[in-house]
Amino acid sequence: MDSVDQLLTAWFQDVFRRTFPGVGDFADVVAVAAKDAAFGDYQCNAAMALAKQMKKPPRAIAQAVVNHKPWHEAVAALDLAGPGFINIRLRDDWLAGRLEVMARDERLGVSFPGADRTVVLDYSSPNVAKPMHIGHIRSTVIGNALDRLYRFLGYRVIADNHLGDWGTQFGILIMGYRHFVDRQKLSATPVEELERIYVLSYEKSEASAEWKNQCRQELVKLQAGDKENLLLWKQFVDLSIAEFEHMYRRLGVKFDLTRGESFYHDRLPATITRLEQQGLARESEGALVVFLEEEKLPVCIVRKSDGAFNYAATDIATVLSRVAEFQPELVVYVTDERQQLHFAQIFAICKRLGIPTHLEHVWFGLMRLPEGTFSTRQGNVIKLEKLLDEAESRALAVVRETSPEMPPTQQKEVARAVGIGAVKYADLSQNPQSLVTFSWDKALALNGNSAPYLQYAYARIRSVEDKYRDQFPGKDLASFTLVLQESVERQLALHLVRFAEIVPLAARMAKPSALADYLYELAGLYNSFYQNVPFLKAPEGVRESRVRLCGLVARVLRHGLNLLGIETPERI
Repeated sequence: MDSVDQLLTAWFQDVFRRTFPGVGDFADVVAVAAKDAAFGDYQCNAAMALAKQMKKPPRAIAQAVVNHKPWHEAVAALDLAGPGFINIRLRDDWLAGRLEVMARDERLGVSFPGADRTVVLDYSSPNVAKPMHIGHIRSTVIGNALDRLYRFLGYRVIADNHLGDWGTQFGILIMGYRHFVDRQKLSATPVEELERIYVLSYEKSEASAEWKNQCRQELVKLQAGDKENLLLWKQFVDLSIAEFEHMYRRLGVKFDLTRGESFYHDRLPATITRLEQQGLARESEGALVVFLEEEKLPVCIVRKSDGAFNYAATDIATVLSRVAEFQPELVVYVTDERQQLHFAQIFAICKRLGIPTHLEHVWFGLMRLPEGTFSTRQGNVIKLEKLLDEAESRALAVVRETSPEMPPTQQKEVARAVGIGAVKYADLSQNPQSLVTFSWDKALALNGNSAPYLQYAYARIRSVEDKYRDQFPGKDLASFTLVLQESVERQLALHLVRFAEIVPLAARMAKPSALADYLYELAGLYNSFYQNVPFLKAPEGVRESRVRLCGLVARVLRHGLNLLGIETPERI
């Protein structure tokens, strides 16, 4: 069903057309949720933007719209404010009825705008032969939240883990493997051992020109199809994928595809040929490049002077492959801010190639240590496994303290959900483009604006519902009408119906933080509701209405947190 803002927007557009016939279609007229409750529930500020076009004072335009009758059935009052703002207050009985519809809908009023539409999501994308560290958490959890949001909105989502499994690092790794491998460690902790030998080999390549040259020779042999080097490369990839899958299982992340750069290697010559045939790529100083002056971007090299293909060629080939195979209307790349120029160039080239698919780069700020950035080569990374272990350990201590009567196996399961949720939410609750300085206390916070706070709110509501059933057995809650008698009830109801607005907004803006903010505000409104009105001691009818309202809050919390990839234990 349409959300409240969609209903009001459609009505206002119709009113503007009726009030000012022949002026235009008024497609830009919108109603939005009011940021301040003092200005009503929703607002329409279109008169301000239309004043110049219509050659009328904005207040006169807004007044004519307010005077138009009848009003929409949802509207209790339209108030004119300032130079031309229209403030909207909803009828209480209409709002309660909206909640009734929402309560009966398993999707809580969220529509299916993505039906018959395909999105490819490219996220996580770790490099082979390196353990995942906390620098990988942002792409993984932001990408997975977008994945879940798009699926919930009805899109066909192709989640693709585009691994870094090809390139110059493999010459370094093969040399390191042949000289430094500890087979016992390789068997016990394969990816850590691969990382260790890579670091040793890289350090030696920096100190020795001869070693660096040998690394290059091993890379050339690999790219030429040398059987021994290909077998080693495949071993590195298989060991790495097994380790990655272990981490993804812990995080509750699943992919539809796991295709590394190597998957597109055989397509690169044809990609280069197409660029040349369409007159986009030409030779410059021995390299093949695409000039992008029209887009005010630097030259993009697609083939180096030594004949080697680079990331640009691979990413263009990847786009062509995805468009041919899946016919998506949108391809989203979730990477850090350092790749903004790279993707701007790739998108510009793809547009010139005539690719109709919309390409979007969702970039995020880097995660740093207080003393600086992470670097595998410098050995100062915090392994993701260690982060998750520490999160679960701290959460278990809290669960044991708050619920000592809970069976140990259940305590561990709750601690897993709480600990992993805390790590995810610490990232997702921030604007993706913000710089994040990692700290253990912040990442594992169990109070304030955190996943545990929201998980606890959910569990507490479930406890209220249990107490109601114990005290009033046999009552059919659904047979009692929702009523909004108190201001705090109305505030909570208004926020609940906006769930249908915030879910598509979070996907459209590529900001899971918008949903996190909504859920945090919902939990705060619920706490105010719970503390300021009686529940189980209220008169019959009012009591049931409030318990039903609690249940609706719990459902929204559970659905919302699930869209962020965060579990909701029934008890904490």
